[in-house]
Amino acid sequence: MSGQSLTDRITAAQHSVTGSAVSKTVCKATTHEVMGPKKKHLDYLIQCTNEMNVNIPQLADSLFERTTNSSWVVVFKSLITTHHLMVYGNERFIQYLASRNTLFNLSNFLDKSGLQGYDMSTFIRRYSRYLNEKAVSYRQVAFDFTKVKRGADGVMRTMSTEKLLKTVPIIQNQMDALLDFNVNSNELTNGVINAAFMLLFKDAIRLFAAYNEGIINLLEKYFDMKKNQCKEGLDIYKKFLTRMTRISEFLKVAEQVGIDRGDIPDLSQAPSSLLDALEQHLASLEGKKIKDSTAASRATTLSNAVSSLASTGLSLTKVDEREKQAALEEEQARLKALKEQRLKELAKKPHTSLTTAASPVSTAAGSIMTTPAIDIFSTPSSSNSTSKLPNDLLDLQPTFHPSVHPISAAPQVGSTWGGFTPSPVSQPQPSAGLNVDFESVFGNKSSNVVLDSGGFDELGGLLKPTVASQNQSLPVAKVPPNKLVSDDLDSSLANLVGNLGIGNGTTKNDVNWTQPSEKKLTGGSNWQPKIAPTTAWNAPTLAPPVMAYPATTPTGMMGYGMIQFM
Repeated sequence: MSGQSLTDRITAAQHSVTGSAVSKTVCKATTHEVMGPKKKHLDYLIQCTNEMNVNIPQLADSLFERTTNSSWVVVFKSLITTHHLMVYGNERFIQYLASRNTLFNLSNFLDKSGLQGYDMSTFIRRYSRYLNEKAVSYRQVAFDFTKVKRGADGVMRTMSTEKLLKTVPIIQNQMDALLDFNVNSNELTNGVINAAFMLLFKDAIRLFAAYNEGIINLLEKYFDMKKNQCKEGLDIYKKFLTRMTRISEFLKVAEQVGIDRGDIPDLSQAPSSLLDALEQHLASLEGKKIKDSTAASRATTLSNAVSSLASTGLSLTKVDEREKQAALEEEQARLKALKEQRLKELAKKPHTSLTTAASPVSTAAGSIMTTPAIDIFSTPSSSNSTSKLPNDLLDLQPTFHPSVHPISAAPQVGSTWGGFTPSPVSQPQPSAGLNVDFESVFGNKSSNVVLDSGGFDELGGLLKPTVASQNQSLPVAKVPPNKLVSDDLDSSLANLVGNLGIGNGTTKNDVNWTQPSEKKLTGGSNWQPKIAPTTAWNAPTLAPPVMAYPATTPTGMMGYGMIQFM
């Protein structure tokens, strides 16, 4: 089976919908493809273990869930991904695995889908047992033997006798679980089991290095131990010799499958005379008769054995350092490739985009600043008093032709109440179109012009003109001058808008204003109308505000503040 299955794609899509990037990556790393997990997925999961906002239990549970699959490929790749995170991920991950009561329960796993499933199921059961033992070892000693500090001042070399006798058996159990994988070179037939074997090979080198240093520390302290301690120490050393033989066979398999000879350490066994010296020392403590041996010969034997084991440890350290150097060079090569790719992408972009002067923002800003702005509140010259308003102002499409009429120059005549009567103006002729003087609205008119008020005073109710949509003209109905509202609603609105006078100081010729001599808040007997200040243009005379008391007109008494329309 090769390629991602439909189930893999559906599962990945489900995780994409739920927004779980970690679960989606776990799914992609453990697909049905008969190949090892992809490096990009493993790197992403490693980065997730280093992020504090990532839920480590959720990540581990996602991997455990994938091990419940019936396919040997998915289960094997789930174990490989877990092992990879235990080795290269943050320590929080292996800490969580060590805190769990149960890990992988795959002792009875069997894939009956094919002959290859039967063969791989055996290695899956062995591999899961090793991962369980690795987590249990971390639970017992609170550190990972493959990551422990090595050397003369390392953890295993400086450990006390009591603690050493308890720790070395834990390493032996983990080493036994690793060597029980027991794979031959002809059984490494696919990418999945090859990926698992590479991780086991690296663990075997590091684990045996810690094991070797523990044995060196044990031998150095053996002749100073008590009888019970010597017995335990001798038993540990005998098991060490057995495991050294097995690890040598494991390294031979690694050499056969194509691993570089420089990455395989040289194991030097201690002389057999050392074992005899250890047994004789234990027998002497037990009171048995032994051959006479001087302290000098015993020290010489011990020194030769320690030097042999030390050379083995040095060889293991060199292999580990070579691996670290290779990983560092690989990361540097990847970084260099990314830099070159980035430089190529920048070279493809136009150089003008790198300068501020040619940037789109700067260009747009320059065009805006260089365009002369239209100030609709400024006072234009008199030559523009009757000019047509631009169409872009207020987005008005129809063309308006204001009807202007000069103000009569006759002086004001005082009334019997001490007031005044504004000079009458000539009645304008009804226009054929919609006439609104917007220049007077915005105060841009320089000449004295008057808009037809249509029977309304400039201080009366103010109605704003309604503008029709584009390419649509308002119907204008011919209404008699004395009739403000017709039967047609549209015609009435158009007539009201056309007869609206806005802020131009005009008055109807049939309206007379009078003011009684009674003193009010708005003035008294000597009150004078307010005249607009003289400016560059001749301001029209403003009419006084409507009084709140009766006004005498030629036609009789009117209501308070009301205007009679003729």
